[in-house]
Amino acid sequence: MSKLFKITSERVDLGGAPALTIPSITEPFPQHNEPNQPTGREWPLWKKVAFRIAFVFFVAMSLPNSLDWYKEIVAFDWLHLHYRDLYDVARFGSGLNFFGNRIFGSTLNGYAVWVITFLFAVVVGLAWTGIAILIKKDPKEYRLLYYWLRVIVRYRAGIGIIGFGFTKLTPTQLPYPSWGVLNTNFGDLTLQKIYWLSIGIVPWYEVFTGVVEVAAGALLFFRATTFWGAVLLFGALADIVYVNFSYDGGVHVYSSYFVLFSAFLLIDYIPKLYNLLILEKPTIPTTYYPTFSEAWQRITRISLKTGTLILFLPVFTYLSVINFLYDPYKQPALKGIPTLRGNYHVTEFRHKGQVIPFSPLDTLRWQQATFEKWTTLTFKVNKPVDLDLSNGGGAPMRDINRTFELTGVAGGQRVFYYEADTVHHVLYLQDKNRGNRQEGREFLGNRTDFGGDGRTNAPAKKKSGQKKEDNWIPKEALAIIGPETPKIKPIAYSTRRVKGIEAESRPAKRNRMILNYEVQNGGNRVILTGIDEHKDSIRVVLDRYEKKYALSRSTLEAGKYN
Repeated sequence: MSKLFKITSERVDLGGAPALTIPSITEPFPQHNEPNQPTGREWPLWKKVAFRIAFVFFVAMSLPNSLDWYKEIVAFDWLHLHYRDLYDVARFGSGLNFFGNRIFGSTLNGYAVWVITFLFAVVVGLAWTGIAILIKKDPKEYRLLYYWLRVIVRYRAGIGIIGFGFTKLTPTQLPYPSWGVLNTNFGDLTLQKIYWLSIGIVPWYEVFTGVVEVAAGALLFFRATTFWGAVLLFGALADIVYVNFSYDGGVHVYSSYFVLFSAFLLIDYIPKLYNLLILEKPTIPTTYYPTFSEAWQRITRISLKTGTLILFLPVFTYLSVINFLYDPYKQPALKGIPTLRGNYHVTEFRHKGQVIPFSPLDTLRWQQATFEKWTTLTFKVNKPVDLDLSNGGGAPMRDINRTFELTGVAGGQRVFYYEADTVHHVLYLQDKNRGNRQEGREFLGNRTDFGGDGRTNAPAKKKSGQKKEDNWIPKEALAIIGPETPKIKPIAYSTRRVKGIEAESRPAKRNRMILNYEVQNGGNRVILTGIDEHKDSIRVVLDRYEKKYALSRSTLEAGKYN
């Protein structure tokens, strides 16, 4: 049984020097840690009602509200985990979700879950109070139950913010901008994109924010450091909430979730801090802990705590580092053709055999082109594109579905994913921009339907039930290109990636081009010939140029493209 001690003080005469007041332990408080015994003053009725409502509300807001979450936990290949597996364990929806609203919703509708859950908690809390009064078994206080409620909130907030923080600690959530994005006019970027890029260009600052979030989560796992964890969490996430409202960032509901939980954990400390800092009175903090007298209780507690710490700290760290190095989730993982990388002037452009001279107003001619370090060709035309507001999130496994380089970018920027037949020098290109069909996908976790891209000859059924084959890439070229899965480093292998690539490899409607490429002049000129997305013949002559950016390249960029 744990004990609480009463602290008194004595005045000590130092022989002419000012007397000191020294605190000393004089006698223990009555030991009332058992759940059925009183532990001090009886709670007033309003406090009991408030606790009952809070208990129902925070328990409902702390537990996963989807059966899919529990199924996925069982289905994980725990010997070949992907970072996103643990991320989805940590980042789940909670509360009463009657109308399909999600805790991660990008609009204010996301808060509807909170309101519905709170109203439910009020009804249950009042009914709980009425029943307790009627049967005349109204306890004097709920100190033990309050302790366990705080444990639930501490671990839910700790696990959740650690999952959030590792995407910044290993900076992949806000990637360093691609060359195509750096070549985009400032006025062609959305408000959200500008903010994300402003963090992405300083990845060491992004790492710092990740340190704060992960540290906050780790501190919440321990009773003695709960206060400091809650303070860090409240400060860091309150800032993120404000930023998301200001920049239309899309995750203000989820970040508000942690502000709410940290505020709840800080409630107990506020009167003591007020007494100490404002009233400047001596303050003795007292904390209630239950006693685990049985051996099985101690073993269970230590085992669960140790397992949680190992899984969400060292294991999560390892998986996040592997993801950062070899499989960054917002940018393609596979390297592009090294001889093509760079920025290019469009020296000549022919359409259906006719030369089209440069004009900034022309809606067909390419104005500039860039081959990224990965498998992306970006070029600009004077024609609006569908604006993708999804911010490139979610959990896509295929490179074609990793779209941070195009989300929030207007101004006629076209972004095509390519697969290369390096023997016959042919590029098979598909438009990565699917417009509004991608909007909001980052909030759906691994249940997002990204759609296919025709990478394989996977069958698709028409309404008639007949199978439809998509053979736009010849089998001979597919044999040279090879499957995407084995191209990643073996250390980054995961069952999730294998299944994800297979699921995302069915046919879908995308703009496509097939272009032969020829490298001349020591790699400084590239000639593309073939058919464009409208099946018209084109010939594009690209001359490489070295563009000097005022922005220095970062020493901390995700991915290995050597």
